[in-house]
Formats: sequence, structure tokens, C-alpha cells
Amino acid sequence: MRYAIIAAGEGSRLASEGISQPKPLVRVGGEPLLGRLLRVFGENDAEEVAVVCRGSSPDVAAYLDAQQRARTACAARLRFMVRSTPSSMHSLHALAPWLRQGEGPVVVTTVDTVFRDDEFTAYVAALRRAVAEGYDGLMGVTSYVDDERPLYVATDEAMAVTAFCDDRPEGCRYVSAGIYGLMPCALDVLERCVARGESRMRNFQRALLAEGLRLRAHAFGKVLDVDHAADIAKAEELLR
Repeated sequence: MRYAIIAAGEGSRLASEGISQPKPLVRVGGEPLLGRLLRVFGENDAEEVAVVCRGSSPDVAAYLDAQQRARTACAARLRFMVRSTPSSMHSLHALAPWLRQGEGPVVVTTVDTVFRDDEFTAYVAALRRAVAEGYDGLMGVTSYVDDERPLYVATDEAMAVTAFCDDRPEGCRYVSAGIYGLMPCALDVLERCVARGESRMRNFQRALLAEGLRLRAHAFGKVLDVDHAADIAKAEELLR
């Protein structure tokens, strides 16, 4: 299994609330957010992990360089690039040349996404089943809404994704958890999104459906994004 981590955000909200560390190095459950993802991916058959981090955060690049040399958190091949990008979608686009070099799905997440380890293991198993059934992606979703601008994910009875919506459709139970398992064909859609000036991950997800890719949703119990200082305590509680 291959993984990608988007860690190129500014973390401006955390900084404005007195958190001096770069977001990828904020500690939750005794580990930096970035190190925790590397460990969890390593425990879920990671062959390779690709990371994009921000140029204005040299401590993050130094941390990744140390991990790359020591392979302490993740025994898989670790590759990272330093790139300042305008959005998460552009960060994923920066990683795309690396992601095209392998076969099978790649699991993409942002660095501040916190989930329970056992639920992620179940997700990886579900991704393998979805790919075997001909799906092009497995989108992590949750019924727990703790986002300022959630992306609602509409599904049918079989959990096939039918729409991505800014406003909650009638009967919709889920929002995006920021965890995306994608087959390589999704990268072609990403390329076209960037070419026409799209800049948001949610528009990329809408384009996946518009171009006919088959997506299934997989429900997590609770997933948190560490955007604010108060979210650190929430994440600690989730992991306990």
C-alpha cells in the first residue's frame, strides 16, 4: 500500500492561538502529528510514503530527513519534497509525479487528520475490497461534524458516493473525513482540475464523480482536524 501526506499548510490558526510549533510537529498522544501518521501507515503495510511540506517550516523538513535516514517511525520508503503550495489540491498535484510511479491505490490524508488506529486498519482492508470490486476510490467519511465548512458526502444504500455538497442534502449522514483512497486514474482528473484553475479539494472530488469514477464511502466513528489549539485536547481524548 502507498500513502501520501499533505503537510504544506501554514497552520496560521494554531499560530495565532499561541502554538509555536509547525502544525506537523504538534504532539498528540505523545507523537508529532506527522510522526504518528508515519507510524500508522507503517503498521498498515506501507511500501512507500510521499510527503509534501512547506518551505517556510525548515524544522518539518529536518524531521522528515531524520526519519528518512533512520526509518524509525516507518520502515517503508519515505520521500518528501519541500514546496509552498496555494491549496491542498495543489499539494497533491505536486506529489502526483511520484504517485504515478506505482500501481494500485494510494491513500492520501492531510497531516492534521486524527483517527483511531484500529479504524484506519479497517479502512485499509475496505479499500482493498473496494478496488477488487471495481471502485476507483474509497472516501473516508464520518457522522461527527466538527468542521467550520464541512463537505457533506451523499451516499446510496450501498455506500456508493452520489454527491459532494457544501450544504447538507436531505437524509445525508456523513461529511468528508479528509482520507482519500484513490486509484491512479484519479490523478488524470486532478491534472485537468489544475489545468482549468480549480483550487479546492472538494472541487476535485466533485470532478471525480463528474468524470464517471466510481467512489465508495467508508464510515469512521470520529475523525478530527487539528486546526485550533482546543483541538489538541479533543484529539488526545479521541486517542485515549
